[in-house]
Amino acid sequence: MKQPNPYTDAPIRFALLGAGRMGREHGQALLGLPRTRVVAVADPLPDAAQALAGLLRADQVYADPLDAIHDPQVQAVIIVTPTSTHAALIEAAAKAGKAIFCEKPVAADLVETERVMKIVQECGVPFQIGFQRRFDVAFAQAKQRIEAGELGTIEQFAATGRDPAPPPLEYLKVSGGIFLDQAIHDLDIARFLVGEVEEVIAIGDAKVDPAIAEMGDADTTTVLLKFVGGAQGVIQNSRRAVYGYDVRTEIFGSGGKFVLDATPKTPLLAYGESVKMDHYHFFMDRFKDAYRAEIAAFVASLQAGQSPNPGTHDALESLRLALACTQSLKEDRPVRVQDVQANP
Repeated sequence: MKQPNPYTDAPIRFALLGAGRMGREHGQALLGLPRTRVVAVADPLPDAAQALAGLLRADQVYADPLDAIHDPQVQAVIIVTPTSTHAALIEAAAKAGKAIFCEKPVAADLVETERVMKIVQECGVPFQIGFQRRFDVAFAQAKQRIEAGELGTIEQFAATGRDPAPPPLEYLKVSGGIFLDQAIHDLDIARFLVGEVEEVIAIGDAKVDPAIAEMGDADTTTVLLKFVGGAQGVIQNSRRAVYGYDVRTEIFGSGGKFVLDATPKTPLLAYGESVKMDHYHFFMDRFKDAYRAEIAAFVASLQAGQSPNPGTHDALESLRLALACTQSLKEDRPVRVQDVQANP
C-alpha cells in the first residue's frame, strides 16, 4: 500500500543547520517559497543563530544541530555546516526520517560517502546534494536541448572555472584539494551535460601561492576527460582571476555547439575609447538565482512525492571523478575513474 505523502497538506517544516553565508542564502530562499516554513535554526554561534532565526521567523534556536534534527516539529533539514560534519548529520537525519538537502560534499572520501548514502537509501528519505549550477537557467536549458538532440552526437566538452582569489590557507588545508573543493562543480557539469567519464589525465601546480604547493595542493590545473560515450573534454581551473569570477562552458557536437559564456553582471556594454562592462566577482553573486532554484526544486520534489535530483548517485560519482583527478595529478598518470574505489 502506497504511503501518503507527508509534504502535501501543510507547510513543510524545515530546520536550517548552519547560520553562515549559505545558511542565510538558503533560508531566504525558503522564506520566499509558498508552503514552507523554517521552524528551527542551529549553529554553535548563538548570535548568528539568533539573528538568522529572527530573519526567518523560526521558533527554535539550537546550538547543536542534532537537537534540531530530533525536534519533532522538523520534517526536513538543510545542511550548510562545515564539510567535516556533513556525514554525521546526514546519517542522523536519515535515521530520524527527515528529508535532507546538503551542500557538497557528503564527505571527502568514498568510504564515508558510500556508507552514508547507503543509510539514506535504506531509510528511504528524500536526499538532494547541492550542485547549484544544474539549476542555472543557461545550464538547465543546455541540458534540455542536448537531450532533445539539437547537438547530435556530443564530441567535445570544455569548461573553465576560475575564482577571483584563493580562500584562506586554513580553509584550503581542510578543503580536500582543488578538485574536491573547486573543480568538482565543473566535473559535475561535465557529467550532467555529457555523461559519465571513463578516464582522466590531470596536470597542475601552484602558480598563485607557493604555500599551496607546500600543503600538497595545486591552484592551477588542467584535466583531460575521456567520456564513456567517446566524447573528449578539458577542464581548466585557477584559484586566481584578477578580473573576477570566471565560469565558461562549451559543448560541441555533430549538429553544432552551445556556449555558456562569462556574462556581464548587468546587460550593459559601455562603448567609448574602449568597451566596458561589469563582471560578477564571486560565485554567490553569479549563481544567486541558481541557489534559490535548487531549493525550490527540492521543495517541489517533496511536495510531488518525487525523488530529488541530483541525489545519492551524483553525490558519489562526482566525488569519485574528483578523486580520480586528484590521484592522476599526484601520480602523474592517467586514471580510470571506475578504478577509484572505497578501501576501508
